[in-house]
Amino acid sequence: MAKGRVLFVSQEITPYFPEDEVSNFGRQLPQYTQDFGKEIRIFMPRFGNVNERKNQLHEVIRLSGINLIIDNADHPLIIKVASIQPARIQVYFIDNEDYFQRRFDVVDDKGQFFPDNDERVIFFSRGVLETIKKLHWQPHIIHCTGWFSCLMPFYVKRTDYKNHPLFGTTKMVVTITDKEYTGVLHQEFHKKLKMDGGTVKDWGMYKESDYLNFMMASIYYSDGVVVGTKKIDGRLLDYANSLKKPIIEYAPVQEQSVAINELYDKIMIIEED
Repeated sequence: MAKGRVLFVSQEITPYFPEDEVSNFGRQLPQYTQDFGKEIRIFMPRFGNVNERKNQLHEVIRLSGINLIIDNADHPLIIKVASIQPARIQVYFIDNEDYFQRRFDVVDDKGQFFPDNDERVIFFSRGVLETIKKLHWQPHIIHCTGWFSCLMPFYVKRTDYKNHPLFGTTKMVVTITDKEYTGVLHQEFHKKLKMDGGTVKDWGMYKESDYLNFMMASIYYSDGVVVGTKKIDGRLLDYANSLKKPIIEYAPVQEQSVAINELYDKIMIIEED
């Protein structure tokens, strides 16, 4: 039987971000999954607080250069890569001069939510999928951790990407964490999604774009849910239960990785080459 392939899309990963539950999860789960015999790829945003020199990021010219159109404007996609030693795991970074080459991640130096975070999330999600297409690598599972990555289930399940042969049978898993955002994404967010496909019902799920509704939409389009931190918004867990989604309860990541990989094995569809 062919190896399962898991694409990890994470908002933050140690050592590129300070070490905590979420960044550790982003770093360790791919390692354990690889140890279970699966092929992996890892993507994260190249936020401005990622130190390129210290972490030895370099551009992958053959993957860069695509223009992504968001709200009728072109935005060049830049792909960078770095290796985590001694694990010899590669991490791909989605970058763009307009969206990511600023000093911070999702808030500015005064703690204010960037007003274009909606477009940054769209660019990141589409950038990952376009890069996977260039790599010609079919993920059986896409596992998203951190809200910034959690628009991916919508794109894979409801937009034109669902008709692409690389993503037609891909299953989606999302991790719920305690890292929320306050306020809302741009009021036109749901309208900007229309150019990529979906239905009126889909766009309506993003009309109220506070953290709770954004993550509820992600859960709706997912095939499994993982509780990634000790404390989460219980309403999200209630919603996942109401939809009868498979749920992996919180545990230390090494222990939890066993249950997560069992979930992968249960839901993934592997077609022989």
